Amino acid sequence: MDPCPTPQPPSPPAPPLPWSPPPRGPSPQARTHAEDLARFVEASPSSFHAAHEVARRAVEAGFTLLDEADAWPLASVEGRYVVVRDGAVIAWATPAGASATTPFAILGAHTDSPGFKLKPKPTTGREGWWQAGVEVYGGPLLNSWLDRELELAGRLVTLDGRSHLVRTGPLLRIPQLAIHLDRSANEGLTLDKQRHTQPVWGLGALGAPDADLLALLAEHAGVRAADVGGYDLVVADTQAPRIFGAHEELLASGRLDNLLSVHAGLTALLEVASGASGASTGARRGRHGAPVAVLAAFDHEEIGSETRSGASGPFLADVLSRISAGFGAGEEDRHRALAGSLCVSSDVGHSVHPNYPERHDPANRPLAGGGPILKINANQRYATDAHGAAAWAAACAAAGVPSQEFVSENTVPCGSTIGPLTATRLGIRTVDVGAPILSMHSARELTAVADPYYLSRAIGQVFAG
Repeated sequence: MDPCPTPQPPSPPAPPLPWSPPPRGPSPQARTHAEDLARFVEASPSSFHAAHEVARRAVEAGFTLLDEADAWPLASVEGRYVVVRDGAVIAWATPAGASATTPFAILGAHTDSPGFKLKPKPTTGREGWWQAGVEVYGGPLLNSWLDRELELAGRLVTLDGRSHLVRTGPLLRIPQLAIHLDRSANEGLTLDKQRHTQPVWGLGALGAPDADLLALLAEHAGVRAADVGGYDLVVADTQAPRIFGAHEELLASGRLDNLLSVHAGLTALLEVASGASGASTGARRGRHGAPVAVLAAFDHEEIGSETRSGASGPFLADVLSRISAGFGAGEEDRHRALAGSLCVSSDVGHSVHPNYPERHDPANRPLAGGGPILKINANQRYATDAHGAAAWAAACAAAGVPSQEFVSENTVPCGSTIGPLTATRLGIRTVDVGAPILSMHSARELTAVADPYYLSRAIGQVFAG
């Protein structure tokens, strides 16, 4: 047996630092922007809710809500408009003196996020648990969805053709298997997309009268279950966004990919339209005069965009054509307008991960809090070219915000965005940008509080022409 050690006197306290650390943390403007982004995310658990929230905020700011099925007689005069197509939304502000050849300054983003979508015959279960039948949507980090309180959100369409937004609040959970029943879980967790991702939402026999998920959703929407003819419903995390960190410089939230960009573009558009910033309608200048400022937020980017409300669909082309027609533009005028236009495709990008630094290019290493990133890819997975890069650099300089570049490490292929799709479809010069984040495609992603604000300021300068 070891002898008892000799008691030692306690260590003296460390002397105070001879200097005070400088004040840190985001600016009040960045904090205010992040708090509003959090409110926007909370109001937007699905793409349909996001499109509705964009339209609601735009109308509240004085925009006119248009219907695609109606004539647009007012589109030919100076004004502000918004139109919704399913889970996509386009809003624009026409400047004073706009004409048939006035170019467009477009911010392109998307309203959907990877996760899960409700299947037909959604009420399932076994072993005394009620479960929801869900299908994987896009490419989520599956493990990040485990052991969270989740909700169903989206739209119900009744037999009369009317659409009803619905959200349940906390209802679902995908329970993880206890480590006692899988001792190798920490060595490598593998989830079967069918067997291991079906959430639970109650207890009891499947034949019970209240074991009807569709009836519960209809009740939340205020309609009869028998009147529901179809639905588009996704699973969303119910945990509220949170600002935190040593100096409250970090923001954790679901759906930053890509509501961060939608909100940044909307904020910039509303400021430009109202004249509340240096990039106001009256201050906008450019080679062709002030452009028509356009926010285009598409659905279905996470699954390829090939839908009527996706970036490969006709929505943006239809709206731009109708705007030009309102100006009395002929075919030659439309070509001239598009030739002078610029599309900024904004989607979140990868900040350097401190635990996996080797996954990033050794020279181009975007840092959280370092400003928006310019996305570059030799194979045009991003649409950035030299002219687009110069335009974005000028916008960041005019906004007084830092900027940085992103390019993939050669052995780690990059994803893509709506940028190449928009450039190909419309022939508009397009540049890919975004805000750096961590945990992309997680149920809960992470960004620096400063970066969404920096991004919005730069977009405002693009809208300024």
